Amino acid sequence: MGYVFEPPGQATVEVFESEDRLPVRRIFCVGRNYAAHAREMGADPNREPPFFFTKPADAVVDNNVSIPYPPQTKNFHYEAELVVVIGKRGRDITEVDSMSHVWGYAIGNDLTRRDLQQQAREKGRPWDIGKAFDRSAIIGPVHPISKTGHLIQGQISLSVNGKIKQNADIAELIWSVSEIISILSHSIELHSGDLIMTGTPAGVGPLIDGDKCTVSIEGLGQIETKITQKA
Repeated sequence: MGYVFEPPGQATVEVFESEDRLPVRRIFCVGRNYAAHAREMGADPNREPPFFFTKPADAVVDNNVSIPYPPQTKNFHYEAELVVVIGKRGRDITEVDSMSHVWGYAIGNDLTRRDLQQQAREKGRPWDIGKAFDRSAIIGPVHPISKTGHLIQGQISLSVNGKIKQNADIAELIWSVSEIISILSHSIELHSGDLIMTGTPAGVGPLIDGDKCTVSIEGLGQIETKITQKA
């Protein structure tokens, strides 16, 4: 059997202190998972069931790679996030067992065309045009849990050109990592290589040409991205 077109290459992300790379299967994102961010987006931060959206696997970008300002937007935003990497297949996973499916953790930056996202939301349309565009998922090196243990608390922050814009603690997640994995697995079977971006704290804001964006998570170090001229 042949292919009509050459199949795309496997999307991958770095592994901390390793020459190996981790294959990415899917990217799930949790919306409004910090109360203060929910409020700044005009939503109710109470513990209503979490909702998810996705990004394509090939949207991943490594640490220290420059990102061109994306087309069709005038309001390009950063969002610092803890990323959970699934290492074991499972469905209908219980909260008690959910952490055994985690391979590791990484720092993420969920880049967003905010104006396009808001336009879609106001019209009751999917968010894909605002969230799932090229180079929209910056993912730092994945740290295996054998080196970090499970991350349930620790500072998460983001700065632009050295000025702090987001600063919180991952313990403030409305829905914990174990809850997120369990809830998601009751709708979709999870597989090795699935990434879950767990939500962003308050303080999201714009990026422009020339900005340097740095995201830090306690225990995982930091990642940096520079924004360049429009592609």
